[in-house]
Amino acid sequence: MTGPKVTRLQPSPDDWQRALAVVASKHGCSAAIAVWTDAGREVACAGVGRAAPDAADTGNRWIFPGLAERRLQRPGTASAGWPSPVAGRRAVRPPSWVRAGAGAGSPVSRLDPMPDQIADPSDLRADCARCFGLCCVALPFARSADFALDKPAGKPCPNLQGDHRCGIHADLRPKGFTGCTVYDCFGAGQKVSQVTFDGQDWRTGSTEHARRMFDVFPVVRQLHELLWYLTEALALPAARPVHPELRRALEETERLTRRTPEELAALDVAAHRQEVNVLLLRTSELARAGVGGKGRGKGKGRGRDRRGADLMGARLRGADLRGVSLRGAYLIAADLTGADLRGADLIGADLRDADLTDADLTGAFFLTQPQVNAARGGAGTRLPASVSRPLHWTAAR
Repeated sequence: MTGPKVTRLQPSPDDWQRALAVVASKHGCSAAIAVWTDAGREVACAGVGRAAPDAADTGNRWIFPGLAERRLQRPGTASAGWPSPVAGRRAVRPPSWVRAGAGAGSPVSRLDPMPDQIADPSDLRADCARCFGLCCVALPFARSADFALDKPAGKPCPNLQGDHRCGIHADLRPKGFTGCTVYDCFGAGQKVSQVTFDGQDWRTGSTEHARRMFDVFPVVRQLHELLWYLTEALALPAARPVHPELRRALEETERLTRRTPEELAALDVAAHRQEVNVLLLRTSELARAGVGGKGRGKGKGRGRDRRGADLMGARLRGADLRGVSLRGAYLIAADLTGADLRGADLIGADLRDADLTDADLTGAFFLTQPQVNAARGGAGTRLPASVSRPLHWTAAR
């Protein structure tokens, strides 16, 4: 009788420093991981699936589906095991991973979380099904090329239905509501609806309840936008020198989003933005330092500073903009056809009606979905993985 075919596993590469160990059980893996960590390597450990030990009902909701946050104990200790997450608490980002010492009273070494695990990206994207249509009520808009009518802040848009859904969502552009298609709350809508106000909507609450909800929403939206930038900054290897400061800023920003409605309404969000901006500027300098355009040489990218530049309608077809800072630049209706924007800093750049046809934005950072939605592009436009290709690009060409 012939036994099952055995496939020989190839040796794992040994030239690594940080890793995530995804395991089905603590048994059989702790010894190997202890060898790695004793060698000075950084290892985060996660159990998989609902069947993971002690995962309970919250195990599949931590960080990514199926991953339950754990603490790794070295083998041979009385406390070796997999402590359960705090019951009912949803983690937006994990705290630093901890590896306990070999015995009682031994020092604990704290391992920094891996950059791509700092925040759950889904928490920083709008989830209209969990929101009470706050952007359709709290925010004002004026009749213009972006909106078909005037609406003051605090008044529901006439297109908002009783279930908090938009009645013309599929036809916003042809009906004159282009502005709605380029807006994103970065997940603030569901945070305010389900966390800040504990699921009580503005329709059923008091007038004061509704007013406070509308006042808080723009504040949390700004904080969530900062969370987006900080999370992206932590994913940039070149920014490693400022990762500890970025992590602290992210944790503080997340704490601010969970304050009471009264505290949020009184928050000086502009001051906090300024503090974070200092770190983001430093991140930009580090990330662009190794990006150089033709004839500039490596390391000279950061010298290309076009912050706040007036480039409205500029003819930048095929321009070499690698490693250029375009923070807050006015690129409205600019012709960026075939332009090379790899490694460019695009935070706050106004891309309304800018032509990105065949432009290369891979590696560009601090680019958000609202910016991309406001621009024009096509099948040949190359985008960073953090944003999606707008549906209207395909429809328009």
